[in-house]
Amino acid sequence: MKISLPILAVLAALGTTTAQAQQPAPRLIVRLHDATGTAQAAAASRNVAPAAFAQLNHQHHAVQVQPLNPGPRPLPNAVAAVTPPAVYLVELPAGTDAAQAQRDYQQTGLFRYVEVDATGQGGGVQGLTPNDPLYAGRQWGLNNTGNFSLAPARAGADIRMEDAWPITRGDSSVTVATIDSGCKLDHPEFSRRIWRNRQEIPANGIDDDRNGYVDDLSGWNFVSNTNNTADDYGHGTNVTGIIGASGNNALGYAGVNWGCKLMICKGLDNQNSGFYSWWTASIYYAVNNGARVINMSLGGLSTSQAMQDAITFANQRGVVVVACMMNANSSTVYYPAGMSGVVAVGSTNPDDTRSSPFFWSPTSGSNFGPHLSVVGPGNYIYGLSHTSNTNYGSYWGGTSQATPHVAGLAALMLTLKPQLTPAQVKAALQATADDRVGSLSEDTPGWDQYYGHGRVNAARALASVVTTAARPAPVAASALQVFPNPAHHQLTLRTTDARLLNHEVQIFNGVGQLVYRHLLTQPTLQLPLALAPGAYWLTLAGTGRKLLVE
Repeated sequence: MKISLPILAVLAALGTTTAQAQQPAPRLIVRLHDATGTAQAAAASRNVAPAAFAQLNHQHHAVQVQPLNPGPRPLPNAVAAVTPPAVYLVELPAGTDAAQAQRDYQQTGLFRYVEVDATGQGGGVQGLTPNDPLYAGRQWGLNNTGNFSLAPARAGADIRMEDAWPITRGDSSVTVATIDSGCKLDHPEFSRRIWRNRQEIPANGIDDDRNGYVDDLSGWNFVSNTNNTADDYGHGTNVTGIIGASGNNALGYAGVNWGCKLMICKGLDNQNSGFYSWWTASIYYAVNNGARVINMSLGGLSTSQAMQDAITFANQRGVVVVACMMNANSSTVYYPAGMSGVVAVGSTNPDDTRSSPFFWSPTSGSNFGPHLSVVGPGNYIYGLSHTSNTNYGSYWGGTSQATPHVAGLAALMLTLKPQLTPAQVKAALQATADDRVGSLSEDTPGWDQYYGHGRVNAARALASVVTTAARPAPVAASALQVFPNPAHHQLTLRTTDARLLNHEVQIFNGVGQLVYRHLLTQPTLQLPLALAPGAYWLTLAGTGRKLLVE
């Protein structure tokens, strides 16, 4: 239950020394216990907790107390009545012992947890400005011809966007939120694409929609706590452009999704750094204001129950969270990528090798580990400038750039089938990814810690949504056996579910094209195969799986 404090900004500490003022002010993230039990007990909790909390903050001379989840308002896409956590940021006077303050707050028994507000940074670095062609020569991640001037390239080492766009290019029914350094809102590539809060009256100084933010017309700046979401670093504009720069408009570049709305949550400052509290509040804002996908091209080394709670809340409300693995070229876990309910994304080069190193440092590289979901193009990614509407010459590299490719694709999937859950979107992205495209020592068959389930394949991911959109009654995956897999010249299908009989077996190639079809007329059926070696996707009455042909 959300609890509103009677005072959100309390008295500043008196007698703070000059030396103390020069030290960082400690910040705590606290979550009040949920009001549970009988109605009488819940009412008592609502009355007692705010007063006790306010008194505690006064005793510790808190400089500021700010709710990280002041919403929500009713959502059209809400999937269930989910109780929003009562989470607050408490800023204490400079010089306060943060560890002792954390213990003091925790010992009161008022809180489910108390944690120190950690920091993290964006996961991408900007490169130089060569003078080359735009889409055809630069956007290798969307369509790789094998000709790329900055690095070795291999034809087909891309996410198959040119075969995906005929299925859908996206529309305004889906909103993607970016938690980043902001965005150049007036860039022509974002014309009519920036999400607008239609329930807020511009510049009247009133929180018209009562979502906790005044005049939040296109998102919110959680760094300065204002409605100014302009980009003062560049990372956010690049990331947002990868997701949604308008395509086929005779300008610059094409994003993955040409129709989605773009909600801007500024959670990184002008040094590409941010507090976890900014990111946590951004997640709640995005969910409470209708986003279906959240892109988090950032990460920090500290875990956080508060941020995990926000991600869980997002998943419960049907929101997909996509985050970058970061760029330390190690198995070190960064967060939020290492949290539950997240699609964690690594980076590949124009030749499908893992990005190791990125162009900007010989010791950098795409992180790896057991939490990796998929990989996507992330090195030498050209994009939009945060300082110019005509400069298309900058490129970036990092798992930050791989992540928006996946976020934009997730939004395309939700355009086709809005009822998909975050778990279903993640499963489809993983099941349709291209496996064994990288180096043999790292990209081994099936899931591996360097490539996850493989490089995302947009055409096949969208094809899987289309072929499952009109399913009959749900069929267990175990009801269909396909062997041998990998197959050679013959394939055997065996089913234990009669509902699969007299349905058509369909096989799609790596670019989402239907290359084989046959009616399943008996429980065991042998099919001759005349397919080129590679990875395919086999579907039958809504159930499907990856098929390898050697």
